[in-house]
Amino acid sequence: MSENVIWHGTTIILVRKNNEVVVAGDGQVSMGNTIIKSTATKVRKIEKRNVIAGFAGSTADALTLFERLEAKLEKHAGNLTRAAVELAKDWRTDKYLRRLEALMAIGDKEKSFIISGTGDVLEPEDDVIGIGSGGNYALSAAKVLMETDLSAEEVARKALKVASEICVFTNNNVKIEKI
Repeated sequence: MSENVIWHGTTIILVRKNNEVVVAGDGQVSMGNTIIKSTATKVRKIEKRNVIAGFAGSTADALTLFERLEAKLEKHAGNLTRAAVELAKDWRTDKYLRRLEALMAIGDKEKSFIISGTGDVLEPEDDVIGIGSGGNYALSAAKVLMETDLSAEEVARKALKVASEICVFTNNNVKIEKI
């Protein structure tokens, strides 16, 4: 395989509605134009801290970052804002971490963030986050669906369905975590 092969295939949506927070992700992992796996799990829950996260990018990198997030949450007594900022700071400045290629959407009962390797910790203005190859499609669909009577989970599922019908790197094999 060439070193220039690009791994695609993630759509993550985080929806906050009616006191429910949901992170949903599709299951497709692609390498170039080939589907490598259709049942990947790209969402996780930190039970002890009631935090959910979805990740886009290299799986190994995302899992490393998820473990770091969990450690930061422990260190900062579950304060998601502080943990997110500290993770982003480490990600940007640490020689090893800054090579990791991933993006995270995280949330707890109060806040939601996008964390990137450039040191960004972004809190969305709306109650929806979309990341990954089909993230903008899912985000657009979810914004419209937020105006309906659908639950947060239903909004997330339908938004991923829309993304899977448009983005060739996204499938409709949805995994969900909620708090």
